[in-house]
Order: sequence, then structure tokens, then C-alpha cells
Amino acid sequence: MKHEVIEVRSALPIETREDNNDPLAAATAAVEELRTAAEQHRTQLDQRVTTETRALAERIAAMETRLNRPGNQQEQRNEPAIEQRAFNSFARYGVERMEAEEVRALTVSTDTAGGYLAPEQFINELDRNLVEFSPIRDVARVTPVSAGELLLPKRTGTMSATWGGETAPATSTQPVYDQQKVSIFELKCYVDVSNTLLEDAAFDLDNELAYDFAEEFGRAEGAAFINGDGTGKPKGLLETTGIEIIDNGAGLSLTADIMIDVYHALPTAYARRATWAMNRRTIGAVRKLKNVGGDYLWQDALSAGNPPTILGRPVVEMPDMDDLPDEAGEGMFPIVFGDFQSGFRIFDRKNLSVLRDPYSQQVNGLVRFHARRRVGGAVTKTEAFKILKITA
Repeated sequence: MKHEVIEVRSALPIETREDNNDPLAAATAAVEELRTAAEQHRTQLDQRVTTETRALAERIAAMETRLNRPGNQQEQRNEPAIEQRAFNSFARYGVERMEAEEVRALTVSTDTAGGYLAPEQFINELDRNLVEFSPIRDVARVTPVSAGELLLPKRTGTMSATWGGETAPATSTQPVYDQQKVSIFELKCYVDVSNTLLEDAAFDLDNELAYDFAEEFGRAEGAAFINGDGTGKPKGLLETTGIEIIDNGAGLSLTADIMIDVYHALPTAYARRATWAMNRRTIGAVRKLKNVGGDYLWQDALSAGNPPTILGRPVVEMPDMDDLPDEAGEGMFPIVFGDFQSGFRIFDRKNLSVLRDPYSQQVNGLVRFHARRRVGGAVTKTEAFKILKITA
């Protein structure tokens, strides 16, 4: 048998066949393949990192937007400052058990009585509560001062002009000024707090002390601003000379006509900003008064937060005003109508100091806090008020 030898030729070029037999070329190709794969992987990783970074940046921006909203800013502001934390620690534990940073944050009172000054946050809370117990603060002009005595300029005479011809000489005139002295007086009280409450972290000590101090300060200064005699305390509204008193006449009771007379007796410049002041018993009598048309003078507030009105002007209940007299009573001053913003000034020294006394009441399980502040008040414009006198 005759065998045929068949030669099989590769379709690949000769160069390729030779390369396949070259180990260096094969290694180079493998390295190139790895390099290409690594570059692809790095490109994909960069793209993913860029995408995730962009997403994180968007989330952070959204969170900052939410945190900067007014509501969240209020929450951030509620974080107590170091001065407030220091004052709270002082009230709870005493300065002996406070950290050095908190002790440095306390402001020592320079007065001879000693103690520490309350922080601004505590003062703001105290002033807000004071209005509840001393309503005159809500309508008078309140100014912080740093002096113990004030001299206020006061005009006692005005200029007067005269008519004349074109060439007639003008008359000489000039205003007359005087000074009014307003003294600052000391007001003090104390509050007892049990050891149990001081040790309880859930007890809101700052608000409780601010409320208790305000209750005592408000009661005392409210009475002085109305009836104070000026000796060791401010001179009150009803004790100030020079205010016009409108008498209803002997034997006459409180009537709608006399209320209208008081309203129109006050100059227009003051009447448009004036406020009625009376105590709760007098308010009960005024609410029954009607005009000739049968309409009540008293008008309740149309919306929450607004005061009731009499003849269109607001009413403020001041417990320290005189009562209406009974049948055998003498002349009383139950109603004041005036522009408190223009005519009555209250001056606060803004230096409430608190002295912690853990010893004198410890037998009863109490810690006593002595508080003192300095405040003054006076009528600065008598023409801004009218007082109604009722004689039984």
C-alpha cells in the first residue's frame, strides 16, 4: 500500500507562529492584558468614588439646610451656655464642688453682701416672669441703668410765639428746664429649696428659682410703683403730686358718664396711647356700665393675647390699685387712665445677685437662696395721667 504524506499548513502568518514559540512575547502580552484590566478597574473605582462623594455632599448640604431652619436654630440655642451651666451648678452643689471652668464663668458680685451675679439667660427669664406679678412693667418704659441715682431733664415751661407784622420785632422767649432725681432702691428676698430637689437632675432649678424670685420681686415692686411713699422704696403713682384728680362728686357712684369724662380729660397726644389701670374688684363694677344706648363700655378681646378695652383703650389689671369705697368709705382712687410709656419710668440695675446659704436651714433639709436687685421707678410726666376719685 502506498502511503501519502499530507502536509498541513497553518493559516497564521509565519511571524505569529514564531511569536507563539517566544516566551518573552507571551509574558509581554500577559502584562499588557493585566495593565489594561487594572486601568479599567481604576476607572470604574474612580467613577464610583465620585458618585458616592457627590451623594454624601448632597446629604450633608441637606442636613445643613435643615439645621439652619429657625426651629432647629432654636433647639441649638437651647443648649445652655457655660455661664448658665455654672450658675446651675452653683445653685445645686455650691462653689466648693464646682469644676474650675465653671467657677471661672461665675461673676462675683462686687456689692458688700457678696454672692454671684445671675447670668443673662436667668435675668431674661426673671424679667419675663416679673410681668405676671407686676403688670405695670408691661405698660411702663423699662430701662437698664448702671448708676445708683439718675437726674432726668424735665421741661417745666415752653416757648411762646406771638403774631406780628412784617417789620414788627419778635418777643424774646425760651423754654424752662429742670431736673428730676430718681433714686435706685434695693429689693431683696429669699427662697428655700429642699436638698432633694437640688439633687434631682430632672428638676428644672433655673426656671423654678426665676419664677419664685419674680413672684416676690413682682409683688413688692408692684405695690411700690402704685402706692410707694418714696422712703426706702420708689414713689408710687397714686402718691405723686401734680396728677390731675377727677372727682365723681360726693354721693355719686361709678357711672359710664364719669368714665367718659376721664377719657376726654386726658390730652389727645397721651389718650391715643393710654391704658386703663384698676384692680379686679373695680373691673367687675366697670363691666356692668352701659352708655345711653344700652351698650357696655367694656369690650372683651376679639382674639387671644389682646387685652379687653374700655372706650377703645386697653385695660390692665393692677391688684394694688384702690378698691371702690363702700357706703361709709372715704374718697378712694380706684382708676387711673394714662400713657404709661410716656409718663412712668422703671430703671433696672440688671445686677441680680444670689447668695447660697446651705447652713441656716439645713436642719429642715433646705438650702436658702438670698436674692437682691436694685430698681427704681417714678412718674416722669404728671400730665400723662388722670386719676378718678370715687367718694361714697
